[in-house]
Amino acid sequence: MKKILFASLIFATCAATVHADEIKITVPVNHFSIERDGTFLTVDMDIDLSAVDVKSKEALLITPHLVNNDKMADLPSVAIYGRNRYYHYLRNTNGNMLSGAGEMTFQANDKPNAINYHQLIPYEEWMDGAAVVMDVTDYGCCRHVLAQEFTEVGQYFGAFFPELVFVQPTAEIDKHRSIEGQAFIDFPVDQTVIYPDYRRNAIELDSIRATIDVVRNDPDATIDTVWLKGFASPESPYAHNTDLAKGRTAALKRYINNIYNFKDVVILTDYEPEDWEGLRKSVEKSNLAHRTEILKLIDTKMDPDAKELRIKQLYPEDYRFMLQEFYPALRHTNYRVSYVVRTFYDPAEILKLVHTQPRKLSQNEFYVAASILEPGSEEFSEVFETAVRMYPTDPVANLNAANAALRREDNAAAERYLAKAGNSAEAIYARAALEIRKKNYDAAVPLLEQAEKAGCAQARITLDSLKKRTK
Repeated sequence: MKKILFASLIFATCAATVHADEIKITVPVNHFSIERDGTFLTVDMDIDLSAVDVKSKEALLITPHLVNNDKMADLPSVAIYGRNRYYHYLRNTNGNMLSGAGEMTFQANDKPNAINYHQLIPYEEWMDGAAVVMDVTDYGCCRHVLAQEFTEVGQYFGAFFPELVFVQPTAEIDKHRSIEGQAFIDFPVDQTVIYPDYRRNAIELDSIRATIDVVRNDPDATIDTVWLKGFASPESPYAHNTDLAKGRTAALKRYINNIYNFKDVVILTDYEPEDWEGLRKSVEKSNLAHRTEILKLIDTKMDPDAKELRIKQLYPEDYRFMLQEFYPALRHTNYRVSYVVRTFYDPAEILKLVHTQPRKLSQNEFYVAASILEPGSEEFSEVFETAVRMYPTDPVANLNAANAALRREDNAAAERYLAKAGNSAEAIYARAALEIRKKNYDAAVPLLEQAEKAGCAQARITLDSLKKRTK
C-alpha cells in the first residue's frame, strides 16, 4: 500500500494543488460529507473542475483514497485528458484508460465545470477514523508523473463508542447463603411441648422440614447452621412470657434434632419474650378506633406489663380485637437455614445456573460466565442484569450492569445502576462513557481526567480519541 504524506484537515472547502510546467492547477472540493448508511459508507462531494486546464499530451487523474494508518481503499477516479493523450489511451488500452474500470473520464475541451461525486463503499471496522485523501496526479507521456499532491479533505467517525471497563469481582472463599421462614406452632396453654398433630402444627412443621430438605438434598450445598428465634405475645406477665419463648424455642430445637440427627450442623437459638414490633405493624395497618393512641403507647419506654395493662384498661374494645386477631400471629418462631454452596468453574455450567438457580452464584462466577459471551449480546446483558438482581446494593455488580446497559445503548438503565456503583476509577470512567453516549462531551472530559488520575488507564485512551473526534 502507498505511504502518504497528508496535508492539513479541511472539512468545508479545500483544494488540491498540482504544479505542471509551472502552471498552478487548483481542484477545489466543496460540500464534503461522509456518512455510514447500514453496511456502506457514503462519500459525497462537489469537485470543482472549472480552473483545470490540461495540455494535449497530459492527463490529470483525481483519485480519492480512504486511509487509516496502513489500511487504504481506493475510490473511483476522475480523469481529465488532453486531446492527444485521450486518443492515445483509446487506441492502445482498449478503453481502460489510466485508472481502469469505474473511472469517470472527460476530455479537457468538454469537461464539466463541476462533478457531484457520489460513491458507496462497503463498510469495514478499520474505516472508523479513516481520512478521505485526494490524490491529484499530472501524467505526461508513458505515465510519467509530472507532479503529484495529496490533500486530506475530511474524516469519518462513526458514533463514538468508548471502550468499556468491566471489573472482575473478588472471588468468595466460601459462598454463604441462607433461607429464612416463619412458623406458627401452637402450644397448649402454658406448655412448651410440641404436639405435631395439635391444630395446624403439622402444616407448620412440614414447612420447616421442607426448607431444611431443600438445602439437604441439594448436592451443591452443605448446611452449617440452623437458627431459631421464638416469640410470645404480650398478654401474660413478661417473666412468664420469657419462660415460654425460651422453652418453646428449645422444644423446636429438640424436634429438629430428633428428625435429622445433625452432626456437623450447629442449631442456634434466640428468643424475644413479647413481639411488640410485630404488634405495632399490625396496629399500624389496622382501622382500630384508637389506632393512633395505641401506637403512641406501644412506642413508649414503659414497662411491658404496664404498657399492656394500660392499653387493656383504656381501650378495652380495641384490646379484645387485638387479642383475638393480632396476638395469635405474635406467637411464632423465625428460622434461618444457613449453608455453603460449592464453587463453580465451568462457564457453561454457570450459564445454566444463571437461568435456573442464580442464588448459588458468586459475583465472580457471573463474570466468568459473561467472559465467554459476545459483548453486547442479549445473553451477555442478561448475565449482568441477573447478577445485579442478586447483589442489588453491591457497587461492582451495579458498575458491570451499567456497562452492559451502555453496551446495548440503554442510557436510562446505565444511569440508574451508576447511582449505586460507588466512586472507583472505573465507576467514574463509566459515568464519562455515559456522557459520551449522550454526546455531552464537555461533561465527559473532566470525568475522564478524574478517572485517569484515580488509576483508570483506559481513560487516557478514550480522552485522546474524544479530543481527536471533537477538535
